[in-house]
Parts: sequence; structure tokens; C-alpha cells
Amino acid sequence: MEHHNPLLNTNHGKKFITFGEVMMRLTPPNYDKIRVATTFEISYGGSEANIALALANLKIDSTFFSVVPDNSLGKSAVRMLRSNDVHCTPIILSTPEQTPTHRMGVYYLETGYGIRPSRVTYDRKHSAISEFDFSTINAEELLEGYDWLHLSGITPALSESCGEFILRLMKTAKEKGLTVSFDGNFRSKLWTWEEARDYCTQCLPYVDVLFGIEPYHLYKDDEDPSKGDYKDGISMHPSYEEQDEVFQRFIEKYPNIKCIARHVRYAHSGSENSLMAYMWYDGHTFESKKFTFNILDRVGGGDAFASGLIYAMMNNYKPMDMINFAVASSVIKHTIHGDGNIVDDVESIRNLMNMNYDIKR
Repeated sequence: MEHHNPLLNTNHGKKFITFGEVMMRLTPPNYDKIRVATTFEISYGGSEANIALALANLKIDSTFFSVVPDNSLGKSAVRMLRSNDVHCTPIILSTPEQTPTHRMGVYYLETGYGIRPSRVTYDRKHSAISEFDFSTINAEELLEGYDWLHLSGITPALSESCGEFILRLMKTAKEKGLTVSFDGNFRSKLWTWEEARDYCTQCLPYVDVLFGIEPYHLYKDDEDPSKGDYKDGISMHPSYEEQDEVFQRFIEKYPNIKCIARHVRYAHSGSENSLMAYMWYDGHTFESKKFTFNILDRVGGGDAFASGLIYAMMNNYKPMDMINFAVASSVIKHTIHGDGNIVDDVESIRNLMNMNYDIKR
């Protein structure tokens, strides 16, 4: 299973850090619609927090940096992360003077069932992280001693200060020799596709490992973007040949990228999906197994995929094991309530990864 990873000199003692928003999640029980709900289940999550949590459960030294209000809600979110062995020392508990609205970001989840898909309603405007002035943070000191930095395209959509800070973190990380991973993670409720594309494209020269490919133009510099074959994204279910072509165009334009991975979902219903993935690595495009499974909780599936791949790369897995471990991590997450993949048994993921079937539904 072990493989020489050109991004890492050794798999021992690697330290991971990420930056993003942690939110409170409110979910009506028993698949209820919000308009008839009388109670809500509380949990906490957010893309970067989910990845930090998943890696910590797999015994990776994992740190999460964020800003939360200095009240019971903010402290509860931090306590949840710490209970999963995530280091939270850099987290800032903000005061009303630092973040005037002084609130926790919230989202409501209506869990899908059968033919009815899940639905998310955000209430995160003016959250503490979006109002904080990150020009006061020393990026060099924050990243000191770490080996891997992960960021996403969600956080820069929250505020100009967040966007500027993420670019500063990326540049500092490259100067310090960290591996940088980035997930475009486009959210149409936070900004437009054009805004996401323009921002995320600025990030690509600093990225080593890229997750997802939606918020980018793939046309060359001398082409008219209005005529680009992939202006509005690529197929949601590409063939191997189609995906390989897209990967090659990325690498031609951004040769600094060492790995690109995307998972592909087939939604048969709100309760049953299939999942597989493609990965470009070390000059080749790899295609994972395809799994079909029932869903308990879909939220965080993409983050589980990303954390699985990061873990596999940190532990020098062979390329096919890397992508299959990532997909298996996501599949298992779909069986767990909440945003985070709390699986702390690597063997359970490996066993699923090594199952001798490939369902082509």
C-alpha cells in the first residue's frame, strides 16, 4: 500500500492546519420539514472543520483556526472539536468590539428521504468570522511548525477580509514549504459562479492538491472565454476520457498542481446514491471503484472524501489506494449523523476500500 509521495518527505509526525467557519446545524428529527418542526437536533460543522475533525480521528495531528463568538454557542462548537482531538488553540473567541454583530453562523438542514432531496437554509450573514479583521493575524506565526495547509472556496465568499487572508495564507505557506490543498467548493448562495471563478483562479498557482474543478475556466489565455468548451463546468458524470482531458488542461495551465481529485455522485433518490472518483496524480488519471449505498446523512460527504485523500497521501498510499480510500471514507460518512466523519478505525475504511466489487449502477 505504501508509495513514495513527492509531496511529502516522510509520513511521520506530519502536522495539518486549516482555516474556515464552524457553524451550528439545526435539523428537524424524523425527516420533518422545518415548517412543521417543533424540535431541532443541534450539531456543529463546516467544510474545513469537518476535515480537521476527520483527520484528528484518524490520528493525524490536526489544528483548526477560526473565529467564533465568545459565548456559549461559540464555546460549544470549540468543545465539540476538542472532544474529537482537534487542536483549537488558535481559535479566536471574539468580543462585540471585534465583531459587532457577534453571532454564530447557523444553517438548517431538512433531511431528504426517498424521492425528496435534502435542503439547506443558511443563516450565516454577519457571523463572527465574516466581521473579523484578519489583517491583524500574523500568517507566518500561525503556520509555524505545520506541514499541510487546507483551504476552501467557501470561506473567501464570507467577506473581503477572509478572501485576502486566504490568499496571504497560501503565499506564506508556499514560502514556508507547506503542502497546500484547496477545495473550490462553490456555494451559489454565497456568491456568483463568476465571482467564485475569478477568486479561485487566483489561488491555483499556490495549490499542490486540488479538490473539485467547478469554479474555473479551462480555456487557454488566448481563447475567447465565451466560446470555451467548459465555460459552464464539465459533465457531472464524465467518462474516463472526458475527465482525463479536463485534468490535462488543468495541468497544462497550472503545472504546479501535483494532484487533482473529484468525486462523482449518482443520485438514484434522496436515500440511495452511488459514488466514485477520478484523480490525476504523477502523470496519470486514476478511476476509483464505484459504490452504491443507502444514506443516513449526506452532509459532509465531500469533506470526508477530501480528508480521506489527505490522510492517504500523508501515509504514502499507492495512487489507486489513495483514491479508493478517499471514496470509501466518503461512503462511510454517509452512514453517520452530523457533518463530520468520526470514524477512528482506519481498518474499517480499508476493508470497505478493498471489497471485491464494483457496482456499475
